[in-house]
Amino acid sequence: MKTVLVAAVALIDPDGRVLLAQRPAGKSMAGLWEFPGGKVEPGETPEHALIRELHEELGIDTWASCLAPLTFASHGYESFHLLMPLFACRKWQGQPQPREGQALKWVRARDLRDYPMPPADIPLIPVLREWL
Repeated sequence: MKTVLVAAVALIDPDGRVLLAQRPAGKSMAGLWEFPGGKVEPGETPEHALIRELHEELGIDTWASCLAPLTFASHGYESFHLLMPLFACRKWQGQPQPREGQALKWVRARDLRDYPMPPADIPLIPVLREWL
């Protein structure tokens, strides 16, 4: 089974809320909420993938020094295995804007379970709740 490396980030605002993005119609798992991020391209580090993805998807800029590794998910889907490091980020430039048709929502850590998420994201919630 192929392993896919995807980097994700918990963007944390000054009020301690985490940004979630809702997968748009037409994508797999449409309607589910997730942490922003995306696939790590060949020759890219997870940090650089997040910097690229945050700029492309949300129109914000951050730096590798602002991305702190927090935890990771390892989940087997039907056709691939997902390995997903989750970084925490409290510092970026710009206001997150939905550039790819996704809805965005700032959510308190205690309320993350109220949002349906892909199976790989669910085990990340207790870590964030404990940490925040």
